[in-house]
Amino acid sequence: MRATDRSTTSSPQHTGNCVNKPSVSSYLCVSPRPLRLCVKISVWCRLTSFPEPGTTTAKVFLIPESSYAQWRLHSGSAFVFHDDGSIPPEYLLQAVWQHQRLQRDNLSLADGRRIRILHPGFLNREGGPDFKGAVIQIENAAPITGDIEVDLQASGWKAHGHDRNPAFKNVVLHVIWGTPDSAPGSPIALSVSSKLDAPLGELAYWITSEATQALPELFRGKCSAPLRDLPEARVTELLLEAAEIRFRSKAVQLQARARQAGWEQALWEGIFRALGYKHNTWPMQCLAEHRGEWMERRIDVPRLQARLFGLSGLLPAELTRAQRSADDYLRSSWDIWWRERNEFESWVLPKNLWRFHGQRPANHPQRRLALAAHWLALGDLQERLEKWCAAPIPGRKLASSLLEALQIGPDDFWQWHWTLRSARMTKPQPLLGITRVTDLAVNVILPWLWVRAVEGRNTSLAEMIRARFYAWPPAEDNSILRLGCQRLLGNRSARNLETAAKQQGLIQITRDFCDRSDATCENCRFPELVRSAAGRSKLMTARESRTMPP
Repeated sequence: MRATDRSTTSSPQHTGNCVNKPSVSSYLCVSPRPLRLCVKISVWCRLTSFPEPGTTTAKVFLIPESSYAQWRLHSGSAFVFHDDGSIPPEYLLQAVWQHQRLQRDNLSLADGRRIRILHPGFLNREGGPDFKGAVIQIENAAPITGDIEVDLQASGWKAHGHDRNPAFKNVVLHVIWGTPDSAPGSPIALSVSSKLDAPLGELAYWITSEATQALPELFRGKCSAPLRDLPEARVTELLLEAAEIRFRSKAVQLQARARQAGWEQALWEGIFRALGYKHNTWPMQCLAEHRGEWMERRIDVPRLQARLFGLSGLLPAELTRAQRSADDYLRSSWDIWWRERNEFESWVLPKNLWRFHGQRPANHPQRRLALAAHWLALGDLQERLEKWCAAPIPGRKLASSLLEALQIGPDDFWQWHWTLRSARMTKPQPLLGITRVTDLAVNVILPWLWVRAVEGRNTSLAEMIRARFYAWPPAEDNSILRLGCQRLLGNRSARNLETAAKQQGLIQITRDFCDRSDATCENCRFPELVRSAAGRSKLMTARESRTMPP
């Protein structure tokens, strides 16, 4: 029996005293009842059914009435389009492709052949094609690795001289907005104008949500000096306004996927992407997108781990011959996988999708898949998250309480090994720590819970979830935050970003402005906008000082 016959979307079984208890999902998606009712519920049932794909209708992504939102709009960092046949700028089309804001399970070429995007490639900021190292699959043919060029019209291929430029010889797909062109010498073309996962207006607003030692003043951003002139409270306000943009964009991306596949599937895809970290988000998403094909109810962890390793293409074909514990685990995984690999052959990913260079051992995709297998086998992840959402939790315990909610049972192999071929560690390491919990919270879990509450028009619950986002403790420092602190905030340390929301705000500003300019800040409007805000702040301070009584 195929895994598709073992559907995981059937109605939950209610037993015992739970049968008359409402589940928190009713407060997230349906019920307008106030939050206090959620908090009173101590015994929770299994999840109620999620809305069918295509049933989400709430308009939740309105432009916030904040200074920062207006700055983005008037500086060109954000675009406003109407769904009336508008043609987007090429930059927006590149962002759509990079983030795959497409109906990925419904893509086809002009001749009707089905195409799967196993990896969209890596954005190329230098000469040559727009994306390098993409992996596509047409029908059931072997996956193809190559480059992607993005143009508004198919005619751009020859008009821009790509057909004569050797740098474009490895292009395997021409992504366009207009009608495909079958002219000789042109690559296969994919038109995406009718394959977006959300209206163009939403995508235009979403686009900019998502580059080492202190820098000398000369090499800091031109906004560094005017930012220093802003009062600390105004800098904080600016960071939080930018964080709001980032939070909503993540929520709307999850909502867009829920329209197609339902809320539960949108959550799993978000979690898998987050577990992929920087370099392996797309193969992780590819696995999650076909969860309905390979997942079944009541499956144990070892079998599910072996299946995920096989599907991912990450199950080694050779023993280490040196690490007995690793070889024993590998043999047992192969004992499971060889019996069922023919059944799942259509969904196996090529190993070259994965990137390992510069990867920390704790972030290796094999280890992350082992963790995901535990959550999938438990079968109650959504219920855990909704219980956690409804519980009253002080700000200082947010991260630790979510870590407890996501905790898994012991894993005799993965507590002692980084990868399938690594030596046994001298002391055990948990599969999930507080750092990864924070990343999951701010990037997936909180946006997913919030947009469901908005869908259900439950204002009090939505505000409580949003408050948790703003109160969340900071995540681990990273290269983007370090760059932002040095180029934008000058002498302010990354440690001064005492909440995850402030960190998210700084990342958003970096994406909105720094990533659109060069190291000299050429044509960047952010310094001018900050300078104007600093001038108004000084004027207000001067007025207040003149009106103060002696």
